[in-house]
Amino acid sequence: METTLIILKPDAVQRGLMGKIITRFEEKGLQIVGAKMMQISDELAATHYQDHKGKPFYDGLVGFMTSSPVLVMAVRGVGAIAISRSMMGATFGSKADSGTIRGDFGVSNSFNLIHGSDSPEAAQRELGLFFNDGEVLEYERPINKWVYDYAGGNPE
Repeated sequence: METTLIILKPDAVQRGLMGKIITRFEEKGLQIVGAKMMQISDELAATHYQDHKGKPFYDGLVGFMTSSPVLVMAVRGVGAIAISRSMMGATFGSKADSGTIRGDFGVSNSFNLIHGSDSPEAAQRELGLFFNDGEVLEYERPINKWVYDYAGGNPE
């Protein structure tokens, strides 16, 4: 099982899409193991997006991410990172396929509704930025036996 960070960005929160987006993750079979609404500070946004510092869109991105509350989630499952990114769709809503979160709910090339970690290393770093010790939970879900095949002893 891997855990990834998902952020429902200010546009998703302001447009009232949180429930619809969370439902997609849960219906896919992924487990929400942490969630909280928060207002991202300038400092946290700068740390989170440090790889983009100096790029033309950086200041706008930080301004956007700090403009309204967001919902941060820790999402767990087998292949959670790749699955989540596939569910999100292409970065720009205008280019995202129907059936993806961005394809179904977005048209903007600036406001793209959702962030998801792009690698296990990024997920670990990002989860540490947004969640304190004890805020990402471990709990059994009886439904997992219907989500994953455990015939070999491990979920697949």
